Amino acid sequence: MPVEQTAGPVRTVIMTVDDDPGVSRAVARDLRRRYGASYRIVRAESGESALAALHELKLRGGPVAVILADYRMPQMNGIEFLEQALDIYPGARRVLLTAYADTNAAIDAINVVDLDHYLLKPWEPPEEKLYPVVDDLLQSWRTTDNRPVAVTKVVGHRWSARSSAVREFLARNQVPYRWYSSDDPEGRRLLRAAGEEGLRLPLVITPDGTALVEPEDQELAARVGLATTPATDFYDLVVIGGGPAGLGAAVYGASEGLRTVLVERSATGGQAGQSSRIENYLGFPDGVSGAQLTDRARRQAAKFGAEILTAREVTGLEVNGASRVVRFSDGSAVAAHSVILATGVSYRQLDAPRVTELTGCGVFYGSALTEAAACQGHDVYIVGGANSAGQAAIYLARSAKSVTVLVRKPSLTTSMSHYLVQQVDETPTISVRTNTVVDAAHGAHQLEQITLRDTVTGHTELVDAQWMFVFIGAAPLTDWLEGTVLRDSHGFILTGPDLTADGRPPAEWELDRPPYHLETNVPGVFVAGDARAESAKRVASAVGEGAMAVMLAHRYLEQS
Repeated sequence: MPVEQTAGPVRTVIMTVDDDPGVSRAVARDLRRRYGASYRIVRAESGESALAALHELKLRGGPVAVILADYRMPQMNGIEFLEQALDIYPGARRVLLTAYADTNAAIDAINVVDLDHYLLKPWEPPEEKLYPVVDDLLQSWRTTDNRPVAVTKVVGHRWSARSSAVREFLARNQVPYRWYSSDDPEGRRLLRAAGEEGLRLPLVITPDGTALVEPEDQELAARVGLATTPATDFYDLVVIGGGPAGLGAAVYGASEGLRTVLVERSATGGQAGQSSRIENYLGFPDGVSGAQLTDRARRQAAKFGAEILTAREVTGLEVNGASRVVRFSDGSAVAAHSVILATGVSYRQLDAPRVTELTGCGVFYGSALTEAAACQGHDVYIVGGANSAGQAAIYLARSAKSVTVLVRKPSLTTSMSHYLVQQVDETPTISVRTNTVVDAAHGAHQLEQITLRDTVTGHTELVDAQWMFVFIGAAPLTDWLEGTVLRDSHGFILTGPDLTADGRPPAEWELDRPPYHLETNVPGVFVAGDARAESAKRVASAVGEGAMAVMLAHRYLEQS
């Protein structure tokens, strides 16, 4: 169903979505009568068409102030639509139109989509029931910074590994961008304008018109407006890593008055931020995407005054008297009274011929959600049997022709949560091959085939494959701590009781007290999340450890 729009200059949008054409026209009519002179009224008759319109508005940098959606719509109800709209326009105010019988669903939606208001139908007279609500929401929207953001343009090739990496970097950092294939007329036009022939990709054109060819993450971050340089050289607290544990620490540290800076080498969210849906996180009974959770946490940390630095790689940690010095890869440094290590883990690399060469060209680690749309109608393979693999399989099955999950073990039940195993079993386009590993990948410039081997029989099979997503466990990102912080044989950081297993503190420990529960062998340096030895490897526990580490840092600072 087409979306009714009005041509002309870009104006702030009020959107209404209802599958009943009569109701849809009536809502739009009442909105135009009151707000048409100052706002653009966009009307849609399905969630799908409304999402398409929102995506287009986002790419053009058009602001959206209020979205009204009917609850009872087929294919995609109002709550499901508003949840997806939240990812596109998190600042837009959300209203659910509902009948009296559905008020419980509307109340539940407050937790699911941060619903701002729900209106009972009929809303007549609008002067009493509709306009006062919309007036308040518009006033609330205007008091926040919702100015349209200029769009970054990316020209690349589908099978360019660096093009894929740049798209993923921008998407995960919530930077609006528009993608152009180097083979398309507009892509070729942009290349010519930048004086490029398309031999080096991607080409990134920033909102101010600067052309960047094959930019590294730190240059790209700085050019698109992400903070990369600390505002000062000394803080109360430095948080290293921007996953759930790091974001939790930044929120609690800044909210409790500590001068806090969070340093992230790629994008906030960590592995959890790449998840298409987290369904067992407390307070979200219908699930929440990693991107939604990350965006809310990042904005919350910033609201309390935490600095967030992106694309800064930490290479060293030094003790200098009472200060803890964090060194960056470019030779610069920042110091603090205390440090929280929330570096998380990275996906283990699949050790098979041609996999490394084809990474980013059909082989991806993690969900790589920016590639999901291109998987439509294709056969997709997922390697791994943990929760992240299950979440990716369910997400990709929405559009892929088929999804095959390859599991080394005899069953999914030993490594995947029960609720995910049930969803995988109930999705007809997902199949599971147990006792199966990937022996090799094949393709000159892009993934074309993979060799599968049955670990029980030894039988091998060559199958066609253009897409393979790998989730085969994780390794801690702690090598840079060698010689400073004690780790176990797998690289996970030892803390608290694990440092005093024999009842005595570490040999170099100089304080009268034993290390706190999340404290390393270096006083004032704490660990939270997956990088800690024996951690729970769950989003909720990581957030909780981030908060607990701040509490212990406070205790350390009070006694120092």
